[in-house]
Amino acid sequence: MTGEVKPGRTIPAPDGHDRRWPALAVCLAAGFMTLLDVSIVNVAVPSIRTGLDASQGALQWVLSGYALMCGLLLVPAGRLGDVRSRRAVFLTGLALFTAMSALAGAAQNESWLVAARLVQGVAGGVLVPQVSGFIQQMFRGPERGRAFGLLGATIGVSTALGPLLGGLLIEAFGPQEGWRWVFYVNLPIGLVALPLAHRLLPGPAPREGGRRRSDLDPVGVVLLGSGTAVLLLPFMEQEEWHGPQKWLLVPLALLVLAVFTAWERHYARERDPLVDLRLFRQRSYGLGVLLSLLYFAGFTSVFFILTLYLQNGLHYSALLAGLSIIPFALGSVATAAVGGRIVGRLGRPLVATGLTTVLVGLLGTALAVQLDPGRSVGWATAAPLLLAGLGSGLVVAPNQTLTLHEVPVARAGSAGGVLQTAQRIGSAAGIAAVGSVFFDGVGTARPDWAGGFQLGLFTAIGLAALALVVALTDIRGTRAPEPVAVPGPPEEAGVGPG
Repeated sequence: MTGEVKPGRTIPAPDGHDRRWPALAVCLAAGFMTLLDVSIVNVAVPSIRTGLDASQGALQWVLSGYALMCGLLLVPAGRLGDVRSRRAVFLTGLALFTAMSALAGAAQNESWLVAARLVQGVAGGVLVPQVSGFIQQMFRGPERGRAFGLLGATIGVSTALGPLLGGLLIEAFGPQEGWRWVFYVNLPIGLVALPLAHRLLPGPAPREGGRRRSDLDPVGVVLLGSGTAVLLLPFMEQEEWHGPQKWLLVPLALLVLAVFTAWERHYARERDPLVDLRLFRQRSYGLGVLLSLLYFAGFTSVFFILTLYLQNGLHYSALLAGLSIIPFALGSVATAAVGGRIVGRLGRPLVATGLTTVLVGLLGTALAVQLDPGRSVGWATAAPLLLAGLGSGLVVAPNQTLTLHEVPVARAGSAGGVLQTAQRIGSAAGIAAVGSVFFDGVGTARPDWAGGFQLGLFTAIGLAALALVVALTDIRGTRAPEPVAVPGPPEEAGVGPG
């Protein structure tokens, strides 16, 4: 189905929760922190190298270790929130993330920093799936689309604002100590959000009779975690692990994930599994997860190679490189909230329109670099990046709304965790693939930074084009474009627990 959500009457606050918008603000603030820490640290790498005399291997783990640990925890933590208390899990993740930010900023050597980043990634993985779970729990109908629209705007801002904020902090505190403040910036957010979260977020819903026994499916957790780790490792160690042997881990990961799938089918006969595979029978969910994987592989890799091109090729400062990405962020913020409001009327065609706009903007960026590859390229790419950002705002949040709108609240955390895991895998694979094309295009004897960037950009465009094919497949597979009724109580909305 195209995933249209029927507009109309305002749905009363679920579970009598009448403070859902302030509670959403707390969730978005916490989500902003965890997402910001992906992009803000990228521009701090030279400062970390200078301040701690860190090795290249340690720097790689500062970057990839966070993403790896976060990716491993998304689904199990989402499930933990589903079957226990989403608020308690959220508070635990938020407190741990804040504490690890303080420890990372105070690091006295590279081992200390790497350890803090790994635990910070664990905390991020615990925290992130609760945000989409709370949106599913607290909102219904058109309001849910608006809430996911604000989440999409938060994703866009945190992804693109990170390099600018990191550049500003390093500029203000110097290359020797500036890196510490990219971690300390989380402290005021976390300290303010913790008491507000305890006060505003809803507690666990009362258990209903007749439900099957729910647990955390420990075998499923181990299998999924192992498969995800083995799959992500060769992509994240692309620069450090040379030789083709690392790619043997990919078929091994697929084998482990196949065993995980078989186990979940078996486990679901008597208990609630970690991931209810029946969710993938819903066209909106299965295709939405695939679309998200492909799109994040494309658009996150653009920031990676653009920053390298500007800083290494054209010798931009971290601050100027961050400023060059701002047009994309502004465009994404401008349309994300709007997309959340209108996705209920337009459904998947809205996502296809957004993807088409992204493709046009990225092609315009490649043309701008071709016409003006020199120091003024930041100005030349501003307009096409703004256009791409406008399109991106119509992709991320609307796709998340359409993917999750038929998921029952009892499965909101784990279903959202699967979607976010797909985004992490897509980002890691996309950065590895696009980065490899970029470095091959740059060369070593006479580096061609502009040519390498264009080749990498065309690879990213290809990935975004595949996401558009998925969106069109969803649209064309719909026989009768009738609106879907507003999701009702958890057990009436698609896949129940029974």
